[in-house]
Amino acid sequence: MRVIGTAGHIDHGKSTLVRRLTGIDPDRLKEEKARKLTIDLGFAWFSLDGHDDPIGIVDVPGHRDFIENMLAGVGSIDVALIVIAADEGVMPQTREHLAILDLLGIENSIIVLSKVDLVQDDDWLELITLDITETLEPTAFADAPIIPVSAHTGEGIDTLLETLSTLLQDAPPRLNYNQPRLPIDRVFTVDGFGTVVTGTLSGGTLCIGDTVEIQPEGIDGRIRGLQSYEQSIDIAYVGSRVAVNISGIHKHDISRGSVLAYPDQLATTQLIDVHFRYLADAEKPLKHNTEVKFFSGATETIARVRLLNDDVLMPDSEGWLQLRLRDPLPLTNKDRFILRLPSPAQTIGGGVVVNTQPHKRWKRFRQAVIEDLEIRLQGSPAERIMQVCNTSEPVSRSAIQKQLGYADQELDTALEEAVQQGYILRIDDSYIAATKFNDLLYIARQIVGEFHNNNPLRLGLPLEHLRRELSIKQRVLSAITDTQDFLVAEGLIRLANHDIQFTPQQQSQVDGIMQQLRYMPFAPPSFKDLAETYDEQLIFALIDLGDIIMVDSNVIFASEAYHEMVKQTLSLIDEHDAVDAKLLRDHFGSSRKYAISFLEYLDTQRITKRIGDTRVRGQGAS
Repeated sequence: MRVIGTAGHIDHGKSTLVRRLTGIDPDRLKEEKARKLTIDLGFAWFSLDGHDDPIGIVDVPGHRDFIENMLAGVGSIDVALIVIAADEGVMPQTREHLAILDLLGIENSIIVLSKVDLVQDDDWLELITLDITETLEPTAFADAPIIPVSAHTGEGIDTLLETLSTLLQDAPPRLNYNQPRLPIDRVFTVDGFGTVVTGTLSGGTLCIGDTVEIQPEGIDGRIRGLQSYEQSIDIAYVGSRVAVNISGIHKHDISRGSVLAYPDQLATTQLIDVHFRYLADAEKPLKHNTEVKFFSGATETIARVRLLNDDVLMPDSEGWLQLRLRDPLPLTNKDRFILRLPSPAQTIGGGVVVNTQPHKRWKRFRQAVIEDLEIRLQGSPAERIMQVCNTSEPVSRSAIQKQLGYADQELDTALEEAVQQGYILRIDDSYIAATKFNDLLYIARQIVGEFHNNNPLRLGLPLEHLRRELSIKQRVLSAITDTQDFLVAEGLIRLANHDIQFTPQQQSQVDGIMQQLRYMPFAPPSFKDLAETYDEQLIFALIDLGDIIMVDSNVIFASEAYHEMVKQTLSLIDEHDAVDAKLLRDHFGSSRKYAISFLEYLDTQRITKRIGDTRVRGQGAS
């Protein structure tokens, strides 16, 4: 599906050419027909040999007073038909339209030398053609074909169509990255159907019945019907002009510049980082804090310029800007934009959005910030993926695709390269930058090492404590603990080279503790009793080492006694079908306190299962 657009000075024959190609008058407003002047965007379509689908046309106004309407229509075209009248040649709006198309990255174009039927002087045509060639030289259109055409007589129309067909066949395919996006350029109502919006679809497909969201308004609706070139369709594909009938949304709730997408796909922003090209014919240097008008897609707002790496930006130069937008806009990375001065009104430059969510106002002249932005603009796909994944929480494939706008195959290739080149690590079905993971790993070693230094008699740090300190999710913690740096057991993490080492004096106390516990193994001294005689830290060390089992804050058993009690308890359950605290107390000759604490601990280990006041075997019993 392809869309072409016109461009050029007022009264150079853009709309007449569209009527000749399509049979459709793109001037739809009463005022346009009365004044014979294109004021707003016009739309048409036609069939082209060699192409199965209709070719859409967006016709734009050429008058300088309506340049902002022109901007709303040319952001998503595949080929520009730059119309220059043979009797007038290059004019002011010709130059401005050329600059805008160049800034928007629209490289495929045809120069339509119109109204050749009005010029009989071959020398004049040669002079006009030379002037056009010189005008195009510094732009992306230097090699664009120049085709003499008369929309009235039909001269050159066949050549134009053949050239256009070839250009469209060779144009890069429209990417489908499963995130449909429709910048809205018209909103109207149809009796019996309700609100209809139109635009050129990018990013993915739309289907009847889909729930959609309109941004920046943040309102939801449902697709009731779809049309493309006056044909009802069930699915709208990338690159087509689409009319979407939406239920649940009133016409007055949205306007040109809003964007239709899937719910939660687009986020609005008022602060963006951009790469900017300042036009050579700008009248003065661009200063920090200059107020400008910002245009992207079909939307516009006022913005404040922050120069990130320049004192001032001179004409015919490039630089990094951070723009503070007056209104929240639904922008995505790689969106093209245009800047204009409000007064006197003039286009001064444009470029590409590289970061829609910088989250903070950058300090100026920071090399690290500029280097990060350079990678976002010119880095390899693997490097850009690394940037997206430079967060403490792994990023899903769909979130990466959302930020970078890669098609499925392109994304999968880039992900594989990023993993192989060591830029990112795969954690489950998500990804994290290797540098971020290594930073987290380093901090984790520092935290655990500091715990060992402060607590030499503790085997390790509770895993949950480390997770909270790092402010990470469980899956990242698992990836960290799976490295060779650490050992994990019984909910504790320790450095792989850490062991508890007792001094001779401490070992003497350890022997005394274990002797006390083994003297009456099923009714041993409580934690509190032992702590009155022995170092409390030594008791915790033995708990960490597994020599002592703590069943509650005060009841402890020697490990071998605990395991024997478990074995005998399960045997009692098998013999009596169930046990209670009284049976266990009598069997082990302990107290009710010990029996209850022991059973409650077994419940937490799923060795037993409580039914009323009795216990049966649990799922964890072996």
